[in-house]
Amino acid sequence: MRALAIVDGEHYAPVVRDALAELPYDFVAAVLVGGAEKLRGEEDYGVPLVGDVEGALRAHCPEVVIDLSDEPVLGPVERLALASRVLASGVPYVGADFRLDPPERPPFDLPSIAVVGTGKRVGKTAVTGHLARLLAREHDVVVVAMGRGGPRRPEVVAVPPTVDALLALSRSGRHAASDHLETAALTGVVTVGCRRCGGGLAGAVAVSNVAEGAALARERAPELVVFDGSGAALPPVAAGRTIVVVGGHQSPAVAAGFLNTYRLLLADLVVVTMAELGSGWESVARAVEEAARPGTPVVATALRPRPISDVRGRAVAYFCTAPPSAHRTLAEELEETHGAEVVHVSGNLARRDELKREVAALDAEVFLVELKAAAVDVVAEAALARGAEVVLAGNDVVPVPAGTELDEMLLELAKFAQ
Repeated sequence: MRALAIVDGEHYAPVVRDALAELPYDFVAAVLVGGAEKLRGEEDYGVPLVGDVEGALRAHCPEVVIDLSDEPVLGPVERLALASRVLASGVPYVGADFRLDPPERPPFDLPSIAVVGTGKRVGKTAVTGHLARLLAREHDVVVVAMGRGGPRRPEVVAVPPTVDALLALSRSGRHAASDHLETAALTGVVTVGCRRCGGGLAGAVAVSNVAEGAALARERAPELVVFDGSGAALPPVAAGRTIVVVGGHQSPAVAAGFLNTYRLLLADLVVVTMAELGSGWESVARAVEEAARPGTPVVATALRPRPISDVRGRAVAYFCTAPPSAHRTLAEELEETHGAEVVHVSGNLARRDELKREVAALDAEVFLVELKAAAVDVVAEAALARGAEVVLAGNDVVPVPAGTELDEMLLELAKFAQ
């Protein structure tokens, strides 16, 4: 196997040269990544020495990169940053006690866009929904969404599910708030629901049925397919273009570091969500710009609730996954934009025990709920039991500052999605 070696000057050159001869690879070049403690000048490693990793990958086309460096030249942060660059070139990265492989993403033969997150609860599904609604104005669009609670066999949802239909699914033992059901219910776009289990550091999935879901999407011969990731897991398909969604509430070191750097290197557009005044999202955006490929657009956005039915003049309890710091802003949006009388905001959809205690004490005319986590089996069931109406809520993706041309960027991206 053709291999590129990563070496440092903290190792004595003859030791490295002997290691290259002993290891079971055909080393074609080496890259010196730093350190000078044991360098005497004009070191001979037995293979050509190349100045940078990307240049070595282009010139020598290795099948694997073997890291023979160590602290202090490459610590964990620097090593994962380098690994991300290698994985983004489609090459495995191997060290003394680890191996990182680029996630398998077989090609897809229709125009497509993948939406990828840098973690759970970063607003990825909201961005997918916004993209799908926007593109569906002029194109025949199908969304392929995978989730940890998706169906055993991929299913096509061509009619937006009602609350009654979601309750029936939940009572049959299904997860009725899976991402594909949320997208179908809130966008009206044909959605193929898939499942996945497990997620690797670089976003690979252990098991999924997305390949079968992609085949169902292809059978409909749409003009464009949107592949929705799950948490930080990548859709296991090589889409024509990739959008990476980053939470403005995330630590910059997490959002742009570790193997999220790899995700950002795949991005054609980065959307930073939850960019609220005073939240510190600017530091996240700066870290993302440094980690992504030069010239990759980075757009800051905020998420705002959008009831799919009229709630004007009605007493509303709103259920979401947002942190308490955002609840006042969300309530003001519902009151000022949608005319609701907000009596309560809950961020406990993902905390069932707390949610059950909360709904037991509520008195509201409308239970307005994001379709996530326990939205159906706890919130909708509680509303039904007390005669309250259930209204589903989506999230509008609003550029920050207002006037930023997010939609224009998304439409432009779609032109080159082949």
